[in-house]
Amino acid sequence: MPSIRMTEEEIRELLKRTGAIRHGHFKLTSGRHSDTYIQCARVLEYPTLTMQLADEAVAKLPEDLQVDIVASPALGGILFGFAVASALDATMIFSERVEGAMVFRRSFEVPEGARILVVEDVVTTGGSVREICDLVEAEGGNVVGVVAMIDRADTICFDAPYYPLLRIKAPSWLPEDCALCAQGKEITSPGSRNLK
Repeated sequence: MPSIRMTEEEIRELLKRTGAIRHGHFKLTSGRHSDTYIQCARVLEYPTLTMQLADEAVAKLPEDLQVDIVASPALGGILFGFAVASALDATMIFSERVEGAMVFRRSFEVPEGARILVVEDVVTTGGSVREICDLVEAEGGNVVGVVAMIDRADTICFDAPYYPLLRIKAPSWLPEDCALCAQGKEITSPGSRNLK
């Protein structure tokens, strides 16, 4: 790992430069509206930058944190989770939704007592992270921490220690309270669950 760490401003600028942080009028996966959209897939297009961000995320972890497996929710968390697992020299698995519920498929297993680091790309409400934490614990694993590339909520708490790489204050509103809608601004729905 590099001895000189990136500042939060350098991380933010990298994400803006790659198009991972966008501004406009957006309908989020939750149905809420926002003037900021986080599309981490745009930075994940660049493996070298992804690995650099993973190194930065790992540098924020306590030195004595022991991780056996990195677990990420599909689809968004897979690439960043893989990069973090690589930086930690750990195994990596991912969960998928089957009939609306998170499950481990593809013969992925969580050994009894395994120390699991949950890694996500963007945390907005924390719902997917909580689901994968519950899944890990149901399988007999111990969640030792949660990592996110970006925390856009800034108010999320998990049962395990939380290590967001970057916090972005990005307010969101119910559609009926959205000033951008009132101004007639065109809205887009870029989230993967909003696709028909």
